[in-house]
Amino acid sequence: MKVLVCGGAGYIGSHMVRRLLGYGHDVVVFDNLSTGHKKAVSNVPLVVGDLLDAEALRRLFAGRRFDAVMHFCALSLVGESVRDPYQYYVNNVAGTLNLLRSMFTAEVSRLVFSSTAAVFGNPRARFIDELHPTCPINPYGASKLMVERVLADAARAYGLRTVALRYFNAAGADPAGDIGESHEPETHLIPNVLRSALGLGKGLKVFGNDYATADGTCVRDYVHVNDLADAHLAALDFMEGREGAHAFNLGNGQGFTVLQVIEAARRVTGKPIEFEYATRREGDPAVLVASGQKARDQLAWTPKYDSIESIIDTAWRWHRAVRY
Repeated sequence: MKVLVCGGAGYIGSHMVRRLLGYGHDVVVFDNLSTGHKKAVSNVPLVVGDLLDAEALRRLFAGRRFDAVMHFCALSLVGESVRDPYQYYVNNVAGTLNLLRSMFTAEVSRLVFSSTAAVFGNPRARFIDELHPTCPINPYGASKLMVERVLADAARAYGLRTVALRYFNAAGADPAGDIGESHEPETHLIPNVLRSALGLGKGLKVFGNDYATADGTCVRDYVHVNDLADAHLAALDFMEGREGAHAFNLGNGQGFTVLQVIEAARRVTGKPIEFEYATRREGDPAVLVASGQKARDQLAWTPKYDSIESIIDTAWRWHRAVRY
């Protein structure tokens, strides 16, 4: 297939590009490089542009033919979204509308959308499945849920076929160690833990130790970035025979507290990893753990990285040999 990967220079997008190429697909990357990296893009065409630039999208689709689009372009920092919600609604919602209109004009009818567990808000069940109420507690999650609603409406009105994949916590890196997670600023736990192990950064902080969890710190479900990429490949196949808008939760179904992740990183790295507690971050739920049963049943997707140590180990390889 000819696949357009929007955000293909970013963390998850670059792993997706590598996976697509490995399966023989023809790939073009569209990225504004605000958080992505040219060095992370494989030897594929890179078009530098922004989803907020409708003219750039018009030129992109006028000059090439695509069978499907994968959409990874989003602002994704929970705390920042609370402080500056306008920015998140403009980028994540208006930008996606520009993309969808361009796809409609170009008669491209298949989209895999990068969504998030943040659409659910505070959990009402131990494992969050697709029937769990969607009540986001921050603008980031709300912006993604708005897009999911747009996709459902577009399926009914225009026949658009879509799959929204709700990631829990993406983590890890390609085992080759040459692409990985690199943000500035870095807010995700595992890279910050590993940076601390290397003596980098301003010191590791744990945000909140008074949650109703086993040790008072937040619980999250971590899923390897290559497992996420495999789910996107499965979503392409899924849309072959199915119309409409569909959503799947992607996680390992295991929850780990922040302190458990730090202890696992100590085992993997052999390094003492010090930290200090800080106040909670606004908009952070206490627990987010997925039920990935629907993805297993309908996408035939099973995560290959099923332990927190194996996920951290791949990230550690990347952090020891960062190239960008």
